[in-house]
Amino acid sequence: MTKPVCVVAGIGPGNGAAFARRFAADGHAVALLSRAAEPARELAASLPDARAWQCDVGDAGSVARVFDEIRGALGDPEVVIYNAGSGVFGTFDDVTAADLEASWRVNALGGFLVAKQVVPAMKRAGRGNLVFVGATASRRGAARTAAFAQAKAAQRSLAESLARHLGPAGIHVSLIVIDGVVDLPRTRQRLPDKPDAFFVKPDDVAATAAFLVAQPRSAWTFELEARPFGETW
Repeated sequence: MTKPVCVVAGIGPGNGAAFARRFAADGHAVALLSRAAEPARELAASLPDARAWQCDVGDAGSVARVFDEIRGALGDPEVVIYNAGSGVFGTFDDVTAADLEASWRVNALGGFLVAKQVVPAMKRAGRGNLVFVGATASRRGAARTAAFAQAKAAQRSLAESLARHLGPAGIHVSLIVIDGVVDLPRTRQRLPDKPDAFFVKPDDVAATAAFLVAQPRSAWTFELEARPFGETW
Protein backbone atom coordinates (compact mmCIF):
# COMPACT_ATOMS: atom_id res chain seq x y z
CA MET A 1 0.00 0.00 0.00
CA THR A 2 1.36 3.43 -0.98
CA LYS A 3 2.01 5.72 1.93
CA PRO A 4 0.46 9.19 2.10
CA VAL A 5 3.00 11.92 1.41
CA CYS A 6 3.87 14.65 3.90
CA VAL A 7 6.09 17.60 2.96
CA VAL A 8 7.92 19.42 5.74
CA ALA A 9 9.23 22.75 4.44
CA GLY A 10 11.87 24.14 6.76
CA ILE A 11 14.08 21.49 8.32
CA GLY A 12 16.20 22.40 11.32
CA PRO A 13 17.24 20.79 14.60
CA GLY A 14 14.03 21.83 16.39
CA ASN A 15 10.46 21.86 15.11
CA GLY A 16 11.33 20.85 11.55
CA ALA A 17 13.08 17.66 12.58
CA ALA A 18 10.31 16.88 15.08
CA PHE A 19 7.63 17.25 12.39
CA ALA A 20 9.56 14.90 10.12
CA ARG A 21 9.99 12.26 12.83
CA ARG A 22 6.34 12.44 13.92
CA PHE A 23 4.80 12.14 10.47
CA ALA A 24 7.21 9.39 9.46
CA ALA A 25 6.21 7.50 12.63
CA ASP A 26 2.54 8.06 11.74
CA GLY A 27 3.03 6.25 8.45
CA HIS A 28 3.80 8.98 5.94
CA ALA A 29 6.45 9.09 3.27
CA VAL A 30 8.18 12.35 4.15
CA ALA A 31 9.75 14.93 1.85
CA LEU A 32 12.15 17.20 3.72
CA LEU A 33 12.83 20.66 2.31
CA SER A 34 15.62 22.92 3.52
CA ARG A 35 17.76 25.72 2.14
CA ALA A 36 20.93 23.95 3.28
CA ALA A 37 21.18 20.43 1.89
CA GLU A 38 23.06 18.49 4.56
CA PRO A 39 20.80 18.73 7.65
CA ALA A 40 17.80 17.43 5.72
CA ARG A 41 19.82 14.64 4.11
CA GLU A 42 21.13 13.44 7.46
CA LEU A 43 17.63 13.41 8.93
CA ALA A 44 16.15 11.65 5.89
CA ALA A 45 18.73 8.89 6.21
CA SER A 46 17.45 8.15 9.72
CA LEU A 47 13.77 7.85 8.75
CA PRO A 48 11.85 5.25 6.73
CA ASP A 49 10.62 6.38 3.30
CA ALA A 50 12.07 9.87 3.64
CA ARG A 51 13.78 11.97 0.97
CA ALA A 52 15.53 15.33 1.23
CA TRP A 53 15.50 18.21 -1.22
CA GLN A 54 17.42 21.47 -1.19
CA CYS A 55 14.91 24.25 -1.82
CA ASP A 56 14.74 28.02 -1.60
CA VAL A 57 11.05 28.51 -0.78
CA GLY A 58 11.21 32.17 -1.77
CA ASP A 59 12.20 31.30 -5.34
CA ALA A 60 9.38 30.18 -7.65
CA GLY A 61 11.67 28.18 -9.92
CA SER A 62 13.24 26.28 -7.04
CA VAL A 63 9.83 25.43 -5.54
CA ALA A 64 8.40 24.27 -8.89
CA ARG A 65 11.42 22.07 -9.62
CA VAL A 66 11.41 20.43 -6.20
CA PHE A 67 7.69 19.68 -6.19
CA ASP A 68 7.92 18.16 -9.66
CA GLU A 69 10.57 15.83 -8.24
CA ILE A 70 8.51 15.06 -5.12
CA ARG A 71 5.49 14.11 -7.22
CA GLY A 72 7.65 11.88 -9.40
CA ALA A 73 9.42 10.16 -6.51
CA LEU A 74 6.69 9.92 -3.85
CA GLY A 75 3.36 11.08 -5.28
CA ASP A 76 1.06 14.02 -4.61
CA PRO A 77 1.46 15.47 -1.10
CA GLU A 78 -1.56 15.07 1.17
CA VAL A 79 -0.03 16.99 4.08
CA VAL A 80 2.21 20.05 4.04
CA ILE A 81 3.80 21.46 7.18
CA TYR A 82 5.05 24.95 6.31
CA ASN A 83 7.73 25.53 8.93
CA ALA A 84 10.00 27.89 6.98
CA GLY A 85 10.15 31.07 9.01
CA SER A 86 13.45 32.89 9.29
CA GLY A 87 13.75 36.61 9.85
CA VAL A 88 15.98 39.43 11.02
CA PHE A 89 15.25 40.94 14.44
CA GLY A 90 15.79 44.64 14.99
CA THR A 91 14.08 47.98 15.39
CA PHE A 92 13.05 50.14 12.46
CA ASP A 93 16.39 51.95 12.79
CA ASP A 94 18.30 48.68 12.59
CA VAL A 95 16.70 46.74 9.75
CA THR A 96 16.91 47.36 6.02
CA ALA A 97 14.46 46.99 3.17
CA ALA A 98 16.44 43.91 2.11
CA ASP A 99 15.87 42.39 5.58
CA LEU A 100 12.13 42.95 5.25
CA GLU A 101 11.97 41.49 1.75
CA ALA A 102 13.98 38.42 2.74
CA SER A 103 11.70 37.74 5.71
CA TRP A 104 8.58 38.20 3.59
CA ARG A 105 9.91 35.84 0.92
CA VAL A 106 10.47 33.01 3.40
CA ASN A 107 7.38 33.45 5.56
CA ALA A 108 4.70 34.62 3.12
CA LEU A 109 5.76 34.23 -0.50
CA GLY A 110 7.15 30.77 0.14
CA GLY A 111 3.88 29.62 1.68
CA PHE A 112 2.01 30.96 -1.33
CA LEU A 113 4.33 29.22 -3.80
CA VAL A 114 4.17 25.89 -1.96
CA ALA A 115 0.38 26.05 -1.75
CA LYS A 116 0.21 26.67 -5.50
CA GLN A 117 2.08 23.41 -6.04
CA VAL A 118 -0.10 21.18 -3.85
CA VAL A 119 -3.62 22.63 -3.85
CA PRO A 120 -4.70 21.43 -7.34
CA ALA A 121 -4.13 17.75 -6.47
CA MET A 122 -5.75 18.21 -3.06
CA LYS A 123 -8.81 19.70 -4.75
CA ARG A 124 -9.03 16.73 -7.10
CA ALA A 125 -8.78 14.35 -4.16
CA GLY A 126 -11.24 16.33 -2.05
CA ARG A 127 -8.90 16.28 0.94
CA GLY A 128 -5.59 17.59 2.22
CA ASN A 129 -3.91 19.49 5.01
CA LEU A 130 -1.80 22.65 5.04
CA VAL A 131 -0.36 23.50 8.45
CA PHE A 132 1.46 26.83 8.81
CA VAL A 133 3.82 27.36 11.73
CA GLY A 134 3.43 30.94 12.88
CA ALA A 135 4.51 33.14 15.74
CA THR A 136 3.15 35.65 18.22
CA ALA A 137 4.80 38.32 16.07
CA SER A 138 1.95 37.86 13.59
CA ARG A 139 -0.34 39.62 16.09
CA ARG A 140 1.84 42.36 17.49
CA GLY A 141 4.71 44.46 16.25
CA ALA A 142 7.22 44.57 19.07
CA ALA A 143 9.97 47.16 18.85
CA ARG A 144 12.54 44.66 17.59
CA THR A 145 10.30 42.90 15.05
CA ALA A 146 9.97 45.72 12.52
CA ALA A 147 10.74 43.32 9.65
CA PHE A 148 9.80 39.94 11.12
CA ALA A 149 6.33 40.87 12.42
CA GLN A 150 5.23 42.18 9.03
CA ALA A 151 6.23 38.91 7.38
CA LYS A 152 4.52 36.74 10.00
CA ALA A 153 1.37 38.86 9.81
CA ALA A 154 1.35 38.37 6.04
CA GLN A 155 1.76 34.63 6.55
CA ARG A 156 -1.16 34.51 8.96
CA SER A 157 -3.39 36.46 6.56
CA LEU A 158 -2.43 34.11 3.72
CA ALA A 159 -3.27 31.07 5.87
CA GLU A 160 -6.63 32.53 6.87
CA SER A 161 -7.50 33.38 3.28
CA LEU A 162 -6.58 29.84 2.18
CA ALA A 163 -8.61 28.31 5.02
CA ARG A 164 -11.74 30.24 4.03
CA HIS A 165 -11.28 29.49 0.34
CA LEU A 166 -10.24 25.83 0.52
CA GLY A 167 -12.32 24.52 3.41
CA PRO A 168 -15.40 23.90 1.25
CA ALA A 169 -13.18 21.82 -1.07
CA GLY A 170 -12.26 19.50 1.83
CA ILE A 171 -8.81 21.00 2.42
CA HIS A 172 -7.99 21.83 6.03
CA VAL A 173 -5.71 24.86 6.43
CA SER A 174 -4.51 25.57 9.96
CA LEU A 175 -2.03 27.75 11.81
CA ILE A 176 0.00 26.99 14.93
CA VAL A 177 0.96 30.21 16.71
CA ILE A 178 4.03 29.40 18.77
CA ASP A 179 4.23 31.69 21.80
CA GLY A 180 7.47 30.87 23.56
CA VAL A 181 11.11 29.94 23.12
CA VAL A 182 11.72 26.69 21.26
CA ASP A 183 13.98 24.21 23.03
CA LEU A 184 17.20 24.20 20.99
CA PRO A 185 20.88 23.93 21.93
CA ARG A 186 21.42 27.56 20.97
CA THR A 187 18.45 28.82 23.00
CA ARG A 188 19.56 26.77 26.01
CA GLN A 189 23.01 28.32 25.69
CA ARG A 190 21.57 31.82 25.41
CA LEU A 191 19.24 31.31 28.38
CA PRO A 192 21.20 29.03 30.75
CA ASP A 193 19.25 30.05 33.85
CA LYS A 194 15.82 29.15 32.48
CA PRO A 195 14.19 25.94 33.80
CA ASP A 196 13.22 23.08 31.53
CA ALA A 197 9.54 24.07 31.76
CA PHE A 198 10.30 27.46 30.21
CA PHE A 199 10.88 26.04 26.72
CA VAL A 200 8.53 24.88 23.95
CA LYS A 201 9.34 21.23 23.20
CA PRO A 202 9.57 20.46 19.46
CA ASP A 203 8.12 16.96 19.85
CA ASP A 204 5.07 18.46 21.55
CA VAL A 205 4.60 20.99 18.73
CA ALA A 206 4.79 18.08 16.29
CA ALA A 207 2.09 16.28 18.27
CA THR A 208 -0.05 19.41 17.94
CA ALA A 209 0.39 19.36 14.17
CA ALA A 210 -0.55 15.68 14.04
CA PHE A 211 -3.68 16.48 16.06
CA LEU A 212 -4.69 19.18 13.57
CA VAL A 213 -4.16 16.87 10.59
CA ALA A 214 -6.31 14.15 12.21
CA GLN A 215 -9.23 16.43 13.11
CA PRO A 216 -12.66 15.41 11.79
CA ARG A 217 -14.24 17.79 9.30
CA SER A 218 -17.12 18.67 11.60
CA ALA A 219 -14.75 20.34 14.08
CA TRP A 220 -11.78 21.81 12.23
CA THR A 221 -9.48 24.29 13.96
CA PHE A 222 -7.96 27.18 12.05
CA GLU A 223 -5.73 28.85 14.64
CA LEU A 224 -4.18 27.09 17.62
CA GLU A 225 -1.79 28.65 20.12
CA ALA A 226 1.06 26.60 21.56
CA ARG A 227 2.88 27.92 24.62
CA PRO A 228 4.52 26.48 27.74
CA PHE A 229 2.14 26.30 30.70
CA GLY A 230 4.10 28.94 32.61
CA GLU A 231 4.37 31.47 29.78
CA THR A 232 3.00 34.94 30.57
CA TRP A 233 0.47 36.05 27.96
